[in-house]
Amino acid sequence: MRLFIIVLLGLLAWLQYDFWYGKNGMNEYTAVEESVALQEKANAELHQRNQQMYAEIKDLHGGKEAVEERARTDLGLVKPGETFVRVVGDNN
Repeated sequence: MRLFIIVLLGLLAWLQYDFWYGKNGMNEYTAVEESVALQEKANAELHQRNQQMYAEIKDLHGGKEAVEERARTDLGLVKPGETFVRVVGDNN
């Protein structure tokens, strides 16, 4: 009977060791869980950025105001009849 109890305790110890430290054990599970949480956060940020880009694309397709704004800010274009004034400050 004692041998049977010792074998069962040994089996229990081995199963506990395998559960906590073995392949696909609890340590790996927590590491993968943290990795998944980081990836979900990165995906959420990318999804938000994509939504902003889709809104900008929709705005560019839909109206002249967005195209005009881009032309003015990025290319420095001026409408006919307008005067372009550039103010340069001191670098002090």
